[in-house]
Amino acid sequence: MEKLKVAILGATGAVGQRFIQLLKNHPWFQVAEVVASNRSAGQPYGEVVNWVLDGDAPEKVKHLTVKPLDAQLDSLLVFSALPKEAAEVREMTLAAAGHVVCTNASTNRMIEDIPLLLPEANADHIRLIDIQREKRGWSTGAIVANSNCTAMPVVMALAPLRRFNIKRILVVSAQAVSGAGYPGVPSLDIIDNIIPYVSGDEQKLETETLRMLGNLNGNQIEWLPAVTSASCNRVSVVDGHLVNVSVDLDAGPALDEIIDAWTSFRAPEPVLQLPTAPQPSLHYLPQVDRPQSRRDRNAGNGMATSIGRLRECPLLGYKFVALSHNTIRGAAGCSILNAELLAHQGYLANFQPAADDKLSV
Repeated sequence: MEKLKVAILGATGAVGQRFIQLLKNHPWFQVAEVVASNRSAGQPYGEVVNWVLDGDAPEKVKHLTVKPLDAQLDSLLVFSALPKEAAEVREMTLAAAGHVVCTNASTNRMIEDIPLLLPEANADHIRLIDIQREKRGWSTGAIVANSNCTAMPVVMALAPLRRFNIKRILVVSAQAVSGAGYPGVPSLDIIDNIIPYVSGDEQKLETETLRMLGNLNGNQIEWLPAVTSASCNRVSVVDGHLVNVSVDLDAGPALDEIIDAWTSFRAPEPVLQLPTAPQPSLHYLPQVDRPQSRRDRNAGNGMATSIGRLRECPLLGYKFVALSHNTIRGAAGCSILNAELLAHQGYLANFQPAADDKLSV
């Protein structure tokens, strides 16, 4: 099978690099175009990128010439790691020109006809693309967003609990420094410190969570009818966002029933068979002091969510801890999984992926 050529917007940044790293051995997609700022345009990628991840950039990508942000692209599928301001106009322009944009940027997440997609939890929201294309007059173009990196473990942990009728959610985060990009938080601010503020994330957590856990009804998403409150903190950890969640479940299940809901949870077809989908999606850890960022962030090649410390909460009924890798599952990895679902469901023009391909690592 010939691989589908893809473009990376914001390719020299930390999330752009993560896209390139994760796509290195992808069975369906091949990085063919890299896009960055004008100061990098026209030069080989390997000469302008300050590679901040483990290892090195793939040799094939190193030799690609960086294109400017306004360049005409040949790739049908575009992965966006652009900052919010740059993404606002460019993503819409590319979609209108017939490209399918899978974006990690926050700009377009809450627009009604753009899916905010976390495939294990809301794969059916993909049908918003049909509404999007009809409404905007796009034949092959589309925009699909993934969530804020801290909302991801919250939604993954709560998705199996929807059967118990979620009423109230309280979240307190401990977010890794890589969530701030590179170079991120100054060392003299974060070493020996916790910063009780992450710009914009509390509002995103309180809204994106309810939208992703909602139901597609006709041509719109009916948000989960629950109340949320979030407090976000930056901590001295490189990767892995940890969230402490308290939740009010109207059905009043026993603790064993909640654990069973997590351990028996399986992604819907065809998500389970997609190349980067973790199996299983959720790991429940019985140890009293888990999950931990350093030990558990790479579960499922960084795509799984780890949960632990389920216990009774005197205020809301139940409380637990959830953890995910913020730049893999919470960013580039989720966009790639979204694109795989688009390919399987026929939203990438005539591209037909091979069956039963799993990502080699």
